[in-house]
Amino acid sequence: MSNFSINGNANPGVGDIVVNANAGVAPAPAPAPAAEEQPAAPAAPAPAPKPQQTSIYGKISEIPVLDAVEGIKFDFNNGIRILFPKNNKIYRVVFSDIDTGIILYSADSVPGAYITSVKKFYIRFRLEIYNKGEEKPIFTHDYDAKGREVMIQLPVGTIGDSIGWFSYVERFQQKHQCKVICVMMPWISLLVRDQYPDITFIGADETEKYRPYACYFMGLFFKGDVDNQPIDFRYIGLHRTAGYILGVDPADIPPRFNLSAPRRIKEKYVCIAAQSSSQAKYWNNPYGWRGVIKFLKDNGYRVICIDKESVHGFGLVWNQIPWGAEDFTGARSLQERVDLVKDADFFIGLSSGLSWLAWGCRVPVVMISGFTHPTNEFATPYRVINYHTCHSCWNDMRVDFDHYDFLWCPRQKGTDRQFECSRLISVDQVIHTIKKVPTFQPGEPIEHPMDAEAFAALGKAMDEKSGKDNKKK
Repeated sequence: MSNFSINGNANPGVGDIVVNANAGVAPAPAPAPAAEEQPAAPAAPAPAPKPQQTSIYGKISEIPVLDAVEGIKFDFNNGIRILFPKNNKIYRVVFSDIDTGIILYSADSVPGAYITSVKKFYIRFRLEIYNKGEEKPIFTHDYDAKGREVMIQLPVGTIGDSIGWFSYVERFQQKHQCKVICVMMPWISLLVRDQYPDITFIGADETEKYRPYACYFMGLFFKGDVDNQPIDFRYIGLHRTAGYILGVDPADIPPRFNLSAPRRIKEKYVCIAAQSSSQAKYWNNPYGWRGVIKFLKDNGYRVICIDKESVHGFGLVWNQIPWGAEDFTGARSLQERVDLVKDADFFIGLSSGLSWLAWGCRVPVVMISGFTHPTNEFATPYRVINYHTCHSCWNDMRVDFDHYDFLWCPRQKGTDRQFECSRLISVDQVIHTIKKVPTFQPGEPIEHPMDAEAFAALGKAMDEKSGKDNKKK
């Protein structure tokens, strides 16, 4: 899970409004069951454009890219969009949902009007354009992406969201037999691009080079937003929301990674990740990790910590690498982490990005989380949660996550119950869950998991693979 959300339109400047040919972007109206339009302004000097919020997504063309008739333009980039020419002619425009049979909009246009749907997620639209007063349409188009370019934007640089959403991108491509352009952070797309040769991967700075038939924006939309997502993601889970946005099967299917690298560590080992982007996500039991690592070492396991940071926090609250774990932290590539995780007997982590990475490596994941409900993440039979405490606030429809509050705890903050959802997950509960993992191998204690020379050699090998020098002061 990331510290990422979107409030409002996915693409500022192309919202649930009509753009007047003379006046630029009109203010967004109050919520309505269909698109809104406004008359063209009288001829006058155009006012200075208002500054707009910087979008977290790549840009799409402000003008629809497909030709209808008589100079009318349309497309499906961020909902259906129709732009009428300034030809002093009035048309009636109707668009509907083919699958439900519901008419979503039906009204007369005005010259220069720009009409777009309120709903921005996937809908199989039917567009009909009529001359005013006539019963037979002069143009009809049913949404059909087969053989066309469709852009799907995954804008965030957080591991869990991108991994969780990605398999739905392929499902959309397969369902519609279209040419998918996936907008993704390059350092994340390196993890999957070779496994998906039929998908074109680009960065957000490259989107203006394309003129896709349709474009969809993945994200977590808060405050009851059901315009950019059909169902509030808190009901259905962080990753499954992408399935609903794209109109594909929302079932849990991990993406494909390259798992072909040779095994690096000969002894049996476990990978762990203990850091996260918000204190609510941590295992806040002060004795937790130490007790579990002791248990693992007593059973002959090496315990490899693969977090990016060995120390992370904010203000006066800082979290150290768990005592007793081997320090494999650092700004290494995701593929290097995959190469380590894939041969581990299992992985122990939080509701955070590296747990999603382990899911993609097809290893058993022991997930310790109390602030999310189990439906929020991929299904694992080794989920650890204590239902005797306050829990699942992330999925509570009555509260919204504050991305700027590292110590966010909406129900118990400032009391002695703060973060009890994970503080009261005991060492014994986690150990009991570990013993259920089929690949757990009881054994004899391990005393010297890796000497300094062997650790330095492994670090050097990993740096050489990623093309980096390992410089130590």
